[in-house]
Amino acid sequence: MTRRERLRELDLLRFAAATAVVLYHFTGFGGAGPWPAPSRDVFPEIAPVTRFGYLGVDLFFVISGFVILMSAWGRSPGEFGVSRLVRLMPAYWVSVLLGAFVYAVFRMGHGVPGLVIPNLTMLQGGLGLENVDAVYWTLWVELHFYVLAAVLAGVGITYRSCLIFMAAWMLGGVFADEADSDLLQVMLIPTWSCYFIAGMALYMIHRFGPTLLLWGYVAASYILALHWGAWRAEHVFRGADEVVVSAVITGIFAVMILVATGRLQRLRWHGLTVLGALTYPLYLVHSQVALPLLDAVYPGLDRWAALAVVVGASLIAAYAVHRLVERPGAAWLRARLKASLKPMRQPAEPSTLVAHGDRGGRGGTDLNGSEPRDRAPVDAART
Repeated sequence: MTRRERLRELDLLRFAAATAVVLYHFTGFGGAGPWPAPSRDVFPEIAPVTRFGYLGVDLFFVISGFVILMSAWGRSPGEFGVSRLVRLMPAYWVSVLLGAFVYAVFRMGHGVPGLVIPNLTMLQGGLGLENVDAVYWTLWVELHFYVLAAVLAGVGITYRSCLIFMAAWMLGGVFADEADSDLLQVMLIPTWSCYFIAGMALYMIHRFGPTLLLWGYVAASYILALHWGAWRAEHVFRGADEVVVSAVITGIFAVMILVATGRLQRLRWHGLTVLGALTYPLYLVHSQVALPLLDAVYPGLDRWAALAVVVGASLIAAYAVHRLVERPGAAWLRARLKASLKPMRQPAEPSTLVAHGDRGGRGGTDLNGSEPRDRAPVDAART
């Protein structure tokens, strides 16, 4: 497999999305959080802007569609699965254990210890159980996409199969919503699939060049994203201005189009790779760091100083998780998962059973008494 050039502009965008979510939780959230009052009330000066930081998740999902298709291209389902487990699980396990400790000790969270084991599987969303940390809901949405991407890898990822896959997923999601089918809505996540499909189409534009058909996928996904963004503004994030939401979603698609068409190639500073590496652990641990830290420093420090301390501490914790957990944990886990796949790649062993009465060197007979036939080895590439 040829080594792909790293798109550092995506590292910058991923970090920007994580920062938007962090500022949303620390300064724009209207519910209970690490501050004694809702963070939106603590920072009324900037809350009208940071309250839309939840849309960083929408950007995450478009980037995920782009990057996951790039990662899965040319890989078998097993290789793709290994890459995802290695990428996600070490930092996630640390986050679950840290969250269980923090919430149990500092907020006496009822039932949190009993949630740890199912949360460690990342399957708690499907089991109807609570997340140790609220941000994990996005990982459950991502997991739906990974399963579908693994199916695509099993079929074989080509230009043609991607076009069929994206059309089937998009239309299947619309049909699932029309039919009000709970099963299909769970499988196809129609409220979020438009972002992943857009990211996939944009990666294909990046890889193969723009075509009218690929732009059509992007346009259709954009229209669906506007629809579901307005729906969430009305039903989930109540009070969010639909015009602002639509403008932010438009900006997300615009900047990702710039990435796909190579207009941001000048962003090649190597430091952006570090920011990209911090993104996932920062997303996972910022709330857990904030809770005990703010209890210790606020209101002894004024709110702005306390905000600076908690953001800085979150970045330091994210870097520690990356260096001390993600990197060594990924190396350890990758080697063992790849070893687990080796038996699937072994060629089929020819039968050694030879009829007792045949000593003439013809190879004997097989189990059903007929002459043995050449057996093709199992395709080593399909895991």
